[in-house]
Amino acid sequence: MKLSRSRVPDLLALQSFAAAARHGSFTRAAEELSLTQSAVSRQIKDLEAQLGVALFERVRQRVVLSHAGARLLPDAMRVLSQVEMLALRAAGSRDVTGHIAIATLPTFGSRWLVPRLTDFLAQHPGLQVTVTCRAKPFDLNEAGVNVAIHYGQPVWPGASCAYLCGETVVPVAAPRLARQYADSLLAAPLLHMDSRPMLWVEWLAANGETKADGLRGHRFDQFTLLIEAAMAGLGVALVPTYLVERELREASLQIVRDAPLQTDAAYYVVLPNDRASDPSCSAFLTWITNCVTPASPPD
Repeated sequence: MKLSRSRVPDLLALQSFAAAARHGSFTRAAEELSLTQSAVSRQIKDLEAQLGVALFERVRQRVVLSHAGARLLPDAMRVLSQVEMLALRAAGSRDVTGHIAIATLPTFGSRWLVPRLTDFLAQHPGLQVTVTCRAKPFDLNEAGVNVAIHYGQPVWPGASCAYLCGETVVPVAAPRLARQYADSLLAAPLLHMDSRPMLWVEWLAANGETKADGLRGHRFDQFTLLIEAAMAGLGVALVPTYLVERELREASLQIVRDAPLQTDAAYYVVLPNDRASDPSCSAFLTWITNCVTPASPPD
């Protein structure tokens, strides 16, 4: 059942309400909106009548939010922000022939995906991309996302997962520490990724070090922080090689021991079920898959 159009708040009324709440004054809200004070007052009065609640109370020559107004304000601000974003996106797409919204894991996006996007856009002139960071599955359609990069198992509600690549991690450290612990890695301080607390335990077991303590050391909740910590000399970190391509090339990080470990999970490209035949999504899937062919894997 849809809400009657007469019950849907007017955009100007919401702007007047938000401005008055911000300033605590109808007069100052009117100045901000280039309206008269009476116009703002009327907009808010109409909104109160429409919603059936009082949104403000008068206290010492000021207007303050009522309990109902305080509850409404966050939602009103969110709606206004969405409308503003809609207008900005429309204005920024005048010369655009297509658009694709991509959600990616934060470090994968900043260190692997974004540096390669120039090639994708060169192949598809006129296509505009929006890149956002998401760490866990979400409703793609509700978020307005066309394609997502997912790490884990190939499971995503309402979408299909196409295999992208596996993952290989290696122990890396700043050059000084890499030299110091080249022959005594077990004595090195270990750095951990919070979401993968057993990774060092698995690496040590794979290398015959079943009695070593793989749980000691500092912890970080993002690979970006983990990599920065390793570069700063805080210890040795296990990281996917494709996330430290630049650092290994520039020697700001070095592999302490050439003993890579293949992790159990993998990376997938996720497409909403109703976007499977979308030309832009198909083009992105083809492009990113070609980026990680056996000839040039990211791991």
